[in-house]
Amino acid sequence: GPQVNGEIYADWLVALPNGKPVSLYVHVPFCQRLCWYCGCNMQVNRRAELVTDYIKKLDRESELVFWTRGRGLSVSTLHLGGGSPDTLSPSDLDRLFASLTYAFEIDRRTAIDAEIDPAHVSGEWIRSAARHGLGRASLGVQTFAPAVQAAIHRPQSFERVAEVVQTLRAARVEAINFDLMYGLPKQTETDVLDTLDLALTLRPNRIAMFGYAHMPHLKRHQGLIPTSLLPGSVERQAQAEAAAARLVAEGYVRIGLDHYALPDDDLAIAASAGRLHRNFQGYTTDDADTLIGLGVSAISHTPEGYAQNETDLAAWAAALAKGRLPVARGFALSKDDRLRADAIERLMCDGRIDLEALCRRHGEALATLDELAPDLQALASEGLVRIQGATVSVTDAGRPFIRTVCTAFDRYFDPTAGRHAKAV
Repeated sequence: GPQVNGEIYADWLVALPNGKPVSLYVHVPFCQRLCWYCGCNMQVNRRAELVTDYIKKLDRESELVFWTRGRGLSVSTLHLGGGSPDTLSPSDLDRLFASLTYAFEIDRRTAIDAEIDPAHVSGEWIRSAARHGLGRASLGVQTFAPAVQAAIHRPQSFERVAEVVQTLRAARVEAINFDLMYGLPKQTETDVLDTLDLALTLRPNRIAMFGYAHMPHLKRHQGLIPTSLLPGSVERQAQAEAAAARLVAEGYVRIGLDHYALPDDDLAIAASAGRLHRNFQGYTTDDADTLIGLGVSAISHTPEGYAQNETDLAAWAAALAKGRLPVARGFALSKDDRLRADAIERLMCDGRIDLEALCRRHGEALATLDELAPDLQALASEGLVRIQGATVSVTDAGRPFIRTVCTAFDRYFDPTAGRHAKAV
């Protein structure tokens, strides 16, 4: 299709139906430190004026979205990601929320969450964000094992994380997520379980257990981690399974590929009701079919397709200075793309798809599985999926390989490209 740029994305924004809430993602690319495992678009920055200047440009971008639409879009979920949103000073936060509430309809019903770096967030930042409606915080914990922390250049004590959790709860930010990792350099199965034991004493509402993806060809600083220190694929798998068993034994509900939630958390409730969704930030209860991304490298998604902002700070700022939406690239979705994306999302969220219901939702004649995903039969013979009539379900054995199962529905997947991290 045509090359997606700011003009095409503007048309997509104009076409959005009124009265249907959207999700909003704001990317803050700054961090106080460089963690060697990181795969995000970020830069280490300790200069406050650089952050303030960035917030002024975000103000310009949200204003452009507002003028393009001609009216404010109503927001169901606002996610501050990064980098580390806690690099914003309280006055930067005030300015950001002033510009967002000017350009979008954000009210008490908007669910607001943020990623924070527990080693550097201040109590003042937490209280300021809470005043603006922060309801959920995601803490990058990764590991409590000192040798592993040293190998990824991210020291932080359990005491410090416990103090941040206490400050969040005191500020009425009730919902706490921990991001933990397996497959890190020098990490053993014992390290993973010891970290979990400590984390569980703080009873986070959700835990995400991510496998470290070593891609130094894409993220140069990952080259600081010697490959020889990384656990092998059998060890990685054992670490992931040991973590899963411990969390389930502690009463957490296993969700999709890598998330766990307490039974009363809305993620667990949505999962059991088949209302779970997945987007760039992982599993979510957010059912908006439009995500507006603001900031350098942010990705937006509308029913028409995907658009990504300039990933270079100077190029992003230059587009805004010209009064243009700073979109660098994108992908317009065909009807077939939308059906396949839905199939993949249901597999990732529910571990099963009903082909008849899928085709009905997209107003398509019933396709056969062979037309849609010719490789599925091979996966079934390996015991990774079970096919019953028009229903495909991922087996327990197939669960760790759910990404591989999903590629059967992905027309664009090239197994020879080798640019992706291992499936497990």
